[in-house]
Amino acid sequence: MKKIVLGCFSLLFLIACSSDSSSNETNNDNFNRTELLTNWADNIIIPRYENYQDKVALLDTKVSTFVSTPDQTNLNEVRTAWLEAYKAYQYVGMFSIGKAELINLNSTVNIYPTNQAGIQTNITNGGYNFALLSQYDKQGLPAMDYMINGLASSDAEIIAFYETNPDATKYKQYLSDLANQLKVNIDAVVTDWNGTYRNTFISSNGNSVSSSTNKMVNSFIKYYEKDIRLGKVGYPCGAFVNDGNKYPEIVEAYFKNDVSKLLLEESIKASQDFFNGKYFNANTEGSSLKSYLDYLNTNRDGQNLSTIINNQFQTILTVNNPIDNSYSNQINSNNVKMVELYDALQLNIVYLKLDMMQALNITVDYVDNDGD
Repeated sequence: MKKIVLGCFSLLFLIACSSDSSSNETNNDNFNRTELLTNWADNIIIPRYENYQDKVALLDTKVSTFVSTPDQTNLNEVRTAWLEAYKAYQYVGMFSIGKAELINLNSTVNIYPTNQAGIQTNITNGGYNFALLSQYDKQGLPAMDYMINGLASSDAEIIAFYETNPDATKYKQYLSDLANQLKVNIDAVVTDWNGTYRNTFISSNGNSVSSSTNKMVNSFIKYYEKDIRLGKVGYPCGAFVNDGNKYPEIVEAYFKNDVSKLLLEESIKASQDFFNGKYFNANTEGSSLKSYLDYLNTNRDGQNLSTIINNQFQTILTVNNPIDNSYSNQINSNNVKMVELYDALQLNIVYLKLDMMQALNITVDYVDNDGD
C-alpha cells in the first residue's frame, strides 16, 4: 500500500538497537556468490514465478468462463482462483529485479487501496492504458477484488453487474482486461528469466552496488519493509505514526475482507524461506543469506544472527496467529494486537536491514524517506 504517508520513526532508535551487534564487514569474504545466485535463480525465483504464472493463467481462464456465463458457480470459481493467485504473489513480490523491475510488476499487481472511482471511470469511458503510471491503482489483484467482491453487498447484485446492468458488456470487458494484464506481465517476466536473464543474473556475482546479490538483498528488504511491514500492517492500524488514527479500509484484499491475515502469513513464510534458501515446494535448503551470515560467523549478543532472524520470523507468525482473519475487524475491535504485530515485524527490520546488510557490506540502494 503506497498511497498514504503517515510519518516516521527515528533512525537513531534503530541504530541504537543494532549497536551491540558484531559483524565481519570485509569485501573479500570469499563466500561463493555464484552458488548463492544459482540457488536463488533455479530453486526459488524461477519456480515461484512459474507457480504464480500458473495461478494467473487459471484465473484468466476462470474469468473468461464467468464473463461468458455470469452465475454463482462461475463467480465462486473466479474468487477461488483469484485468492490462489494472490497467495502465490506473496512469494514473488520481493523479486523486483530484471524484467519485474522494468515493468514495475509490483505496482501493476498489488497497489491498494484500489481506486474505485477510477475503475468506474475506466469502465464507463474505456480507452484505458494499463501501462501508464496513472493506471497502476486501477488494476491488479486489488482491482479484481473490487470487481468480484466489492461492487455490491450481495452476490446476486454483483452478478447483475455482468448480466443485466446496462453496462454489463463494459464490466465484463474490464474484468477480462484485468486478468489479461496480470497474465501478460507475469508471462513477460518468466520468459525473461527462462531466456538470457538467468545467466546474466548469476554472472553478476561481485559485490558492487549493481551486482545481483546486492540488488536482490535490497529488493528483498525493501519489500519486507515497505510492502509487508507498512502496507499490510503499519498503515492500516496506524502504528507507523501512532497518532490515534486507524485505517481499516486500506487493508490488503479489503473487499474479500477475511484473508488479510492469511496473506500476511504467506508473505512471512515466503520471506523466511528465501532467507533460508529453501527450494520452492521442497524441504531442501541451498546457499542462502542464512548460510552467508553463518559463513561470516555473524553474531548479535552472543547468538548467531541467522538464528535471531529466524526466531523473529516465527515470533511474527505466533503474534499473527490469534488475530482475526480480517485485519479490518481486528483494527476496529482491538487494535492493540495489530500494533503488537507491527512491532514484531519492526524488529526484523533491525536484524535484516541494519545487522545483516552491515555484515554483508551491502548498502541500502532505495530511497528511505520514512526514517526507518
